Amino acid sequence: MKVDSLSLSTNQVSTNAQNNPRLKDAAQQFEAILLKEMLKPLQSSQHSMDDDGDDSDKPADVLGEYGTEAIANAISKSGGLGIGKKVLQQVQLESTRFQKN
Repeated sequence: MKVDSLSLSTNQVSTNAQNNPRLKDAAQQFEAILLKEMLKPLQSSQHSMDDDGDDSDKPADVLGEYGTEAIANAISKSGGLGIGKKVLQQVQLESTRFQKN
């Protein structure tokens, strides 16, 4: 397996991402989905601590899901864990490799 010396600097990735805001948005959304899934256990553990045996708290469950989603989106938009940036960088690398071939 031959390893090419293809590597984009962070500045090049940022510049390419700015040229394609849809790609940047997709990477942020992907990271937000991952963060939401990572935060779900915290939501369910909070629910189990407050559980008194009845199912009358369905609106609170829905509200909690919206809250978790909002937190995940906010974290992702503010830079997140860097997952979106890495995904974006990899897509740019693959795009560059595809264009060279």
